[in-house]
Amino acid sequence: MKTGDLKERVFSVEDLETWQAARRLVNAIYVLTRLSKVSGDFRLCGQMQAAAVSIMSNIAEGFERTHLQEKIQFYNVARGSAGEVRSLLYVISDNFTDATAEAERLRDEVTRVGKLVTGLLNSTVRRRGIAARGIVALLSTISYLLTSICSHLR
Repeated sequence: MKTGDLKERVFSVEDLETWQAARRLVNAIYVLTRLSKVSGDFRLCGQMQAAAVSIMSNIAEGFERTHLQEKIQFYNVARGSAGEVRSLLYVISDNFTDATAEAERLRDEVTRVGKLVTGLLNSTVRRRGIAARGIVALLSTISYLLTSICSHLR
């Protein structure tokens, strides 16, 4: 999908480039955590898998929300989970030399996913401003109409 076509073609969360990138990251994290030495650290693997899944899941949940403030909250959680995955990849690099190269590659990938989530978040924040201006315009119109009606009743 081309970036210019994004607004026209996003019908479901599966259409979002951000969600697709998060899904690829989850799969890569699962592959990494199955490596022989890394797989023995059950707590680290479980935490990393959960944080990666959280990115993907929170993007999906935010996308499905209709209230803009809720969308923003879920996208913020996804961005925080991206930071957690990036941090955990340093733990792997520092403690499992056989996985260092892959952990470094995945840090670049999770950074890219984090930037995509930030773009989604910023887009949603801008829409919140548009919605607020729309409400103000609507309330102004209603106020004007009520004033006009009241003045005719006198």
